[in-house]
Amino acid sequence: MEINLGQLAFDIDFHPSQQLVTTGLINGELHLYRYTSDSVPERVLQVQAHSESCRSARFINNGHAILTGSPDCSILATDVETGAAVARLEDAHGCAVNKLINLTESTVASGDDEGCIKVWDTRQQSCCNSFKVHEEYISDMTFAADSMKLLGTSGDGTLSVCNLRRNKVQAQSEFSEEELLSVVIMKNGRKVVCSSHIGNLLLYSWGCFNDCSDRFVDLSPNSVDVLLKLDEDRLITGSETGLISLVGILPNRVIQPIAEHSEYPVEGLAFSHDKKFLGSIAHDQMLKLWDMDDLLQDSTKTLKHQAAVEDSDSDEMDMDNNPPKSKKGTKRKNASKDHVSGSSNNFFADLQMDG
Repeated sequence: MEINLGQLAFDIDFHPSQQLVTTGLINGELHLYRYTSDSVPERVLQVQAHSESCRSARFINNGHAILTGSPDCSILATDVETGAAVARLEDAHGCAVNKLINLTESTVASGDDEGCIKVWDTRQQSCCNSFKVHEEYISDMTFAADSMKLLGTSGDGTLSVCNLRRNKVQAQSEFSEEELLSVVIMKNGRKVVCSSHIGNLLLYSWGCFNDCSDRFVDLSPNSVDVLLKLDEDRLITGSETGLISLVGILPNRVIQPIAEHSEYPVEGLAFSHDKKFLGSIAHDQMLKLWDMDDLLQDSTKTLKHQAAVEDSDSDEMDMDNNPPKSKKGTKRKNASKDHVSGSSNNFFADLQMDG
């Protein structure tokens, strides 16, 4: 299934229980679509959420609202049913808001273009944690709920680990020549995988974040912009070439390419709530929904064949040849710098909706 968005999309997210998918667009619009397996997706909401681009979009409050972030420094909560603005925090950050993720039922995290990560608590109705940990834009974040640790990657080439219980930066990796673009936790919490702008996957052992323990280079030299965890042993990658691939972790191998969005860079990947569909967005202005059963039907056969012809159980690690660095562009430009105001106190008060 394909949807022509008419504009470049920066983010994609699926409703936690319904057949709804949302996208944030470069013109500041927020779109919401209803999909089924046997009909054309229908747009049910179109909102001018921000005066500048809508870089991040996430369902919150059990899907009752969509949270969006923008280079206009604001975070907006939009009602899913009506499209009305539930609440807006004008100065959530001092610069462009680049990333939003859900943490718990009552907390979300935001990351900006200058390396600051903030955690917002809906119960306290304010920002409860702020970490100025990176020197460049926050490219991605993920959350280890059992240990209450928030992991972030940045264009400065480092991985950070913020301890939310102690409100401090617990660890940060050494600087790398590679921009780190995406991060997932694998192997039942034992490994952290980061992707880079030259196509390497950097593997960190949990608790040993100073330097990566392994480096998988088979996707190099094309930038791997997006990682999406499928299970504890496999993840899905989105490349600047438009290719979507299934990758095994420890043993590390490209199991197989499973789709090609287009010839343009993949900007985002997400699963539907039941994992029946994979959603992808790229620089071609198209939102595509892929049937996961169709994508994965040959992967088991391929993996068994690869295992049969392996000479050993090697993890297939190669040395990094350190090709020259090429900066990513359009999405990461800093917005004008504003001071954070004290208006956050009432922002989440209005988000406590019934149901």
